[in-house]
Amino acid sequence: MSNTMAEREANTEELERRVYLGLREDNLDPQDVVALACELLDWFHYTDAILEVVERNPVDVSPADMTALARRILDDVGFDPGFDIAPERSETLRAALRVIARDLPTRGIEGEPEIEILEDCFPVGAGVRLANGDRLNWGGPILPGMCDDPTTALTSLAIMIQESLLEWTWRVWPVCPRHDLGVHGSERDGTAVWWCVGDGGHVLAPVGELSRALGNRRRK
Repeated sequence: MSNTMAEREANTEELERRVYLGLREDNLDPQDVVALACELLDWFHYTDAILEVVERNPVDVSPADMTALARRILDDVGFDPGFDIAPERSETLRAALRVIARDLPTRGIEGEPEIEILEDCFPVGAGVRLANGDRLNWGGPILPGMCDDPTTALTSLAIMIQESLLEWTWRVWPVCPRHDLGVHGSERDGTAVWWCVGDGGHVLAPVGELSRALGNRRRK
């Protein structure tokens, strides 16, 4: 990518962020919306909202209409705010980690894990750093868009941690004691669970309550 193209892309991304923050903080600058629409038009985006913003005089657009147009433009281009400008997403992910951390001692993992924002990934995502410094992010990081719903965040985190530990140790975890089968993080009936496929499938335990299902056994 040429320097000019990279600069234009960075400028567009910055305008998207400014418009999003303006909507979020209720101080939207109409000129930012116009500038973003013009940039997107140059990138050959011809949605109705973009064309309307470009063609109308901002003075003639009410704040409510400009807000609606700005939201439509961000939706049209699939703008997905990162953890830095949508901090509630990282809080949802940290809350999910506190839940699944209760299951880690059954794998012999002690200490308090932490969410680690992976700035070198594109798009920026999140992984887990264990108390001993080991990083878990196999299969790709948790993306911000996975963290709007607590159950989705918890399920995604359980799967990533499980796959990372398998790749790291080549040992299956967790294991259903009844069927001696590895179980998997899954969302069932709106709940994040450890799911076993034995006997047609059943819940071994909700994520975060694995020690009860395993009789508080800790695997070394």
